[in-house]
Amino acid sequence: MTLLWIAVGFLVALALVVVMRSQASFMAQQPSDYDGAPKFDIRSALSGPIQCEGVIYGPTGRVASRFCADMEGRWDGNKGTLSEFFTYDSGSQQAREWQLVVSDDGSIRAEAEDLVGSGQGWQRGDAVQLNYRIRLMEDAGGHVLDVTDWMYLTPNGVIMNRSQFRKFGITVGELVATMRPKEVA
Repeated sequence: MTLLWIAVGFLVALALVVVMRSQASFMAQQPSDYDGAPKFDIRSALSGPIQCEGVIYGPTGRVASRFCADMEGRWDGNKGTLSEFFTYDSGSQQAREWQLVVSDDGSIRAEAEDLVGSGQGWQRGDAVQLNYRIRLMEDAGGHVLDVTDWMYLTPNGVIMNRSQFRKFGITVGELVATMRPKEVA
């Protein structure tokens, strides 16, 4: 009888974990949750020189890396390029260039050299969601991770970015960053 109660307890705990992940977590967000809010148009928000600072948390929840990045967005109608140049606290540097296409319905397609396939997302209200698979640099293990990226436009025009990195469905890292127009001297 004790074994039965242990099994029931385990199943209840497992069900609670599944419900929490699907209904009350970072992954439970949907673009439609942000309908009706002020309009976030990445074509204007990610245009021109952009300054970015952020941290990357490892699987234990501790800060694993800090970075600053210089970015520049250029758009021709619904097609854009976002160039990024990262400098990490370790001294390493990384460049990435995104090719972005925004459709009239708000859907987004994203490509970059270190992506596996294309990223897909939406802009709705004051939020943008992007899902993609990324191959890490060799000095970071070369792993392919599933990424869910959320960007939120704040009232003063700063973009808050939160991303989770998963491998086999398990969260292995998280990024939190700010992006804002760079003051040109």
